[in-house]
Amino acid sequence: MSGDLKEDVRRFWEAAPCGTSTAAAEPGTPEFFSQVERERYRLEPFIPDFAEFERWRGKRVLEVGVGLGTDFVQFARAGAVAVGIDLTEAAVESVRLRLASEGLEADVRVADAEALPFPDASFDVVYSWGVLHHTPDTPRALAEARRVLRSDGEARIMLYSRRSWVALGVWLRYGLLRGAPHRTATELLARWMESPGTKAYTQRELDQLFSGFSDVRYERFVTPYDRRVGGRLVTRLPRRFGWFVGVIARP
Repeated sequence: MSGDLKEDVRRFWEAAPCGTSTAAAEPGTPEFFSQVERERYRLEPFIPDFAEFERWRGKRVLEVGVGLGTDFVQFARAGAVAVGIDLTEAAVESVRLRLASEGLEADVRVADAEALPFPDASFDVVYSWGVLHHTPDTPRALAEARRVLRSDGEARIMLYSRRSWVALGVWLRYGLLRGAPHRTATELLARWMESPGTKAYTQRELDQLFSGFSDVRYERFVTPYDRRVGGRLVTRLPRRFGWFVGVIARP
């Protein structure tokens, strides 16, 4: 079943790598990538502070799930030794094209987050923004991230939060308003949020997921997607109800 689900996930993102719909220009053109980049950081302006792109100059960086490469090229531009993987050919081809258009060099390949094709302790940072909640075996993917980190390295990973405005909105729309209030947010997110099987986590579940790491820190981000559900209430309540949870952890 896990293999079938992973293939469903792969097909979903193969058809349209994340961010494709945010640009009007011809896919693959410099203007297309420029539009994708502007829109990504307009909607999610907290990414640069979380990723700290400039900090990793000369360091070995692995991004798991490169998508259209918007964050990945920031690492490359900053002088990191950048390596990226994605489950889809579409993403890898797009990122290679983007790197070539900017005269940047980096290693980008198709690979599975649950079976990283790299030796133990080979990276200074493993970065993944909004990806690992899509792979069927997220604990295995996190174990792989920990395996390839050097002893003084860091994992910087964003996952979805189930105690959030977005998760509430999905339950309201696809559960309550469809006469099925008994359906849980977990069920509904897996059915209706992006690729099949998408997950979101409570704090207790996050603690369990990262129990193999040390010095684990969390940062909550309230997003425009939360504001679509909660409106002005979003700014009046604690950030712990944000859809994004950034996790910084050491092996």
